[in-house]
Amino acid sequence: MKLREHSVILERRTAGGNCVRLQPMTEEDWPILERWNSDPEILYYCEIDDVSHRTPDEVRQIYRGVSQAAFCFIIELDERPIGECWLQEMNIERVLRQYPHMDCRRIDLMIGEKELWGQGIGTQTIRLLTEFAFLTEGVDIIYEPGIADYNHRSRRAFQRVGYEIMGKRRGKPGGKAEYLYDLALSREKFLQDRS
Repeated sequence: MKLREHSVILERRTAGGNCVRLQPMTEEDWPILERWNSDPEILYYCEIDDVSHRTPDEVRQIYRGVSQAAFCFIIELDERPIGECWLQEMNIERVLRQYPHMDCRRIDLMIGEKELWGQGIGTQTIRLLTEFAFLTEGVDIIYEPGIADYNHRSRRAFQRVGYEIMGKRRGKPGGKAEYLYDLALSREKFLQDRS
């Protein structure tokens, strides 16, 4: 299976004048994706499970699999690759049961260049993907299942874009997270907040 590619490019300027651009992920991006996915500190925040490294084969399998039901992007800051993200069809059964007959998606992202953490790039990325989902794709709801309690930056980034906490549940016994937060934003609320 190959990475399913697309031609969507999304971009916006930050308050500081930098350009955040989401470029389509391609088969040429493996070296940088493998580097980010072999850093234990990055994976600590990106994964609920205790994952500290992925092999090149695992990296390719994950992204190729996700891409079949997602728009996968490389995040660039002023043309420098600094992370990855995707807008994916919801794949968690408990969430699909909660929103039957609705186009429900999820957003996942990773800022792979750690010196850029906490600078608002994740928020800009979420905003770009959210606008694309609701205004171009006609998505009904975006649901973020299970943001770990220790990942404050991620939770705040979604909340800055308008996502609300839908629930809080206990993490796995002995796992990294004591609690997991579910956040969501509906197209209706998104459009209402824009007017």
